[in-house]
Parts: sequence; structure tokens; C-alpha cells
Amino acid sequence: MNYRNLALSVWLAGVLVLLPSCGTGHSGETYILISTNIKVPYWQSASAGLGQAATHLGVGAAFQGPDTYDAAAERDTLENAIQKKPSGIMVSVADPTPLKDSIDRAIAAGIPVITIDSDAPNSKRLFFIGTNNYQAGLTGGKRLVQEMKGKGSVVVYTMPSQSNLNERLHGYKDAIEGSQIKLTHIIDIKGDPRIAFDSTNQFLANDKKEHIDGFVCLEALSGKEVAGVLANYNIKGRAIIAMDTDPDTLQWIQKGVIAATISQKPYTMAYVGLMMLDNLHHQPPKALDADWAHDTFAPLPAFVDTGSALVDKTNVDAFIAASKSISGK
Repeated sequence: MNYRNLALSVWLAGVLVLLPSCGTGHSGETYILISTNIKVPYWQSASAGLGQAATHLGVGAAFQGPDTYDAAAERDTLENAIQKKPSGIMVSVADPTPLKDSIDRAIAAGIPVITIDSDAPNSKRLFFIGTNNYQAGLTGGKRLVQEMKGKGSVVVYTMPSQSNLNERLHGYKDAIEGSQIKLTHIIDIKGDPRIAFDSTNQFLANDKKEHIDGFVCLEALSGKEVAGVLANYNIKGRAIIAMDTDPDTLQWIQKGVIAATISQKPYTMAYVGLMMLDNLHHQPPKALDADWAHDTFAPLPAFVDTGSALVDKTNVDAFIAASKSISGK
């Protein structure tokens, strides 16, 4: 046997060893990712990560939830998923209050549940995968101080029902402490970008009575709306710090209207989440409802930080190019 045939035989033997383990180890498994606003670019990136992990593992995966920001509809989606008894569930929590009981019910039914992107810390979910949101807010806040030269009035767009956005706001508040920047208005957009659009128009219409120097967007929907309004009025010199990397947000950075945005890693959240859920399915802990967060010898983490980064005019083109190389779009 020559070396080429020997190498081929070794490669085929390796394939034959691997194939049975892939076929039998993951047969019939299905995992579900649940969120709201699932059609927005942020969650489409997460969907790509979910699909890639499912392909690597040879398992079934589904991404479900309402197309709008609707916590009640998300709860109903989770309840329906529990009835199907999947191998595991990931959920991004729009509002922890209506989802807590459903998460706990899934755990009681023996279904591993982890949260990604937005947490429900008072539920029995096993752990959280996502951004260190306080650090993301701190990063954005430091850039805000730089853009505003340490003084001025700021409007914040957020959704107070989400703990991750509150953590970002905490980071902003700590970053501006000691400056002369004031967060004069905290606006709940309730998952509706039109609220950000209308509110920004109103603030600019009353500009002589109350001058707004900056806008902070703690979620992905409002940054492009604020930028569009300022561009329509041809207003320059107002600081906008956005969140996430919606294509429109990135274009407004290229145009110099948005100063910076904080990028997250939804692809990574979903990819790593599915990998960890699959491991939990095959190597389950002794009890799903144990207090793992306070167990010194817990086999599970309390929090998996997938990271974040500042994107501004200095690196936005490189970021877009890297995104296209991954997505092929």
C-alpha cells in the first residue's frame, strides 16, 4: 500500500468512527430559541448563529416569537414550546415578570432553560449568556462625555422592563458622574421605534425652551430614528450614541450623524447557547432546579460574557466588511 492509499484509509477510518456518534448521539433532538422582534437584523444574526450550531451538531433548531415587542405573546410562545418538550430552550426575556412562571414550569418539566441577551435573574433559568451590559453602558457613557465635552442635556431612549437595558443605564450614569452632563429625560419606547421618532421631533420643536445636546439609545431600534430626524432638520453638533449594529445605524455612523454604537454578539450568544444546551441535554446536572448560582462547585457558570465593542467612524467600514465576510451578504 502506498502512502496516499494509507492516508486515505486512515481518513476513512476516522470518518467511520465519527459518523455513528453524530448519528446516534443527537438523533431526534430539537432546541428552541424564543425572543420578540425576531425579524430585526439583530435577531436575524442570532438566527444565523443558531442555525450554524445546529448544523455542526446535527440537531433540529427553531427560532420562534412575535415579530413585534410583545411580552405576552413571547410568554405564549414559550408555553407552546414547553408542550412540545424540546431538548432545551433559550429565551431572550422581554419582560421577566410574565415569563418567570413559564421558565420555572419548563425547568420543573425537566427542560433545560437558559437566557440570552436579556435575563430573568429571579427565575430558575440555569444561567445567562450575553453582554456585560453595565460595561457596555460604561463604554458608551465615556464616549458620550468625550462627544459632549463633559456638559449638556441628554435624552435616553430605553425599555425599563428589561434588566439588560437598566444595567446599561447604570453604566452610563457611572460614566458621566463628575461631569456636567444631565440625563434630563428617560423615554420608554415600549418596543416601538415610532415613539423615538415622535419624541425626537417634539424635543427639536421645543428646542428654544429646552435645548437637548445629546441622545442615548440603549436598544437597537431608536438610534436610526433619532439620526433620521436630526438629518431631516439638518441639525449638526448633537451627540448620538446608539446600540447594536443595524445596517441603518452603521450607515448613519458613516455619514457622521451617529457618533458611535456599541456592538454586541447575538450570533455568538445563540451559537454558544445551543452548544451549551446540547451539553446539558447529554450531561445533565443532578437537578435542574438547584441553586447553582451559589454553589461553589457548580458544574454551570452563572454568566457567560460574549463581549461588546465600540464602533465609530474609525472602524465602521472594517466592521461592515467583516460582517459581510461572515454572512455572505
